[in-house]
Amino acid sequence: MITELTRNTLVLILAGGEGSRLKDLTKWRAKPAVPFGGKYRIIDFALSNCVNSGLRKIGVLTQYKSHSLLRHLQRGWGFMRAEIGEFVELLPAQQRTSEKAWYKGTADALFQNMDIMQRHNTEYVIVLGGDHIYTMDYAKMLLQHVQSGADFTVGAIEVPVAEATDFGVLAVSDDMRITSFDEKPAQPKEIPGKPGVALASMGIYVFSKRFLYESLSEDAIDPNSSHDFGKDIIPDRIKDSVAMAYSFKDEKTGLPAYWRDVGTLESYWKANMELCAVEPELNLYDRSWTIWTYQTQNPPAKFVFDEDGRRGEAIDSLISAGCIVSGASVKRSVLSFATTIDSHSIIRDSVILPKVVIGKNCRITRAIIDKECEIPDNTIIGENLEDDKARFHVSPEGIVLITPEMLGQYTFPLDGLSRWREKS
Repeated sequence: MITELTRNTLVLILAGGEGSRLKDLTKWRAKPAVPFGGKYRIIDFALSNCVNSGLRKIGVLTQYKSHSLLRHLQRGWGFMRAEIGEFVELLPAQQRTSEKAWYKGTADALFQNMDIMQRHNTEYVIVLGGDHIYTMDYAKMLLQHVQSGADFTVGAIEVPVAEATDFGVLAVSDDMRITSFDEKPAQPKEIPGKPGVALASMGIYVFSKRFLYESLSEDAIDPNSSHDFGKDIIPDRIKDSVAMAYSFKDEKTGLPAYWRDVGTLESYWKANMELCAVEPELNLYDRSWTIWTYQTQNPPAKFVFDEDGRRGEAIDSLISAGCIVSGASVKRSVLSFATTIDSHSIIRDSVILPKVVIGKNCRITRAIIDKECEIPDNTIIGENLEDDKARFHVSPEGIVLITPEMLGQYTFPLDGLSRWREKS
């Protein structure tokens, strides 16, 4: 039955968001394209969940600075066979309505692609965000949706009330029917009997086809709507439809399953650091639930020199292919592919994106270093945040973000011709 349902389901991944809370990490790329965990992109988790759940009809809706995202999808996710009804379709914003407008919200993004949805002619549509880190079998949520007779189902997870202000918050009856939905409330409702805990939307929705088409069409002509699922469609349709919640829990423990919104520098850094634990909650080594990605061909990671004060080593860290740790020390850090670290440098509690070069005698702590940065010899980062603020971006939690632009390593004009000439 599950196989029959998954074959009759279209998945649409919303991957057009700006991700402005990630600051300069998303200055030249969409949030779902941000590297994560040494070798992946954030969107790989939603896509891998689809494939592992048996869902092979997938559309990815893009908009904001999508070049690197589209390139990644073309290179890494082109293995589907359209001949047997499998695909990952790229759906960039095309101003497809008479208004000739870009996507105005999550609901409008689907409305502008409704002809494509109709062409695929599936009975169910799953809508996902492309910017969260988790592993989830969507087929189980789809099955509950069908068995409950729901018009739509919202994936939900228990979170501390203090964090729930950033999410849509649900109230449900004993049978998990949704009774209210508040988008980013100032005072989230607690789950009855669970003080300090709220039920938050994961931004995962299952819709029955006819209900979705009707809702999108009505929302499109509503002049008072912001054309967003969380702000408009979900709260407005609860009262006149069968709206269910699917609680995302660990089947073994009954506790909330692993799910991370990596929308801020702090949460992004923390989610990467969690991977360095001896037994991380997110198990990237689970062969039964592979996280797929596109990866360039690189040699194995290499550690060289074994002398007092000059020993290539990595402790409690993830070191990707192509990395060379040359007489340097790496502790509790994630090194993305093709990164090199020179002698006598010490890297602690940091996330290093691909193709970074770190010179000699550097000390780097609690930092995020963007792709292709070249860190000069004797650089110290993370020990004096006031000094760091003069050169880099420092988050309220003390995480230092370094990009090539901040280092003066421009490769294209950023703020006008005068700066380009200045660099040249």
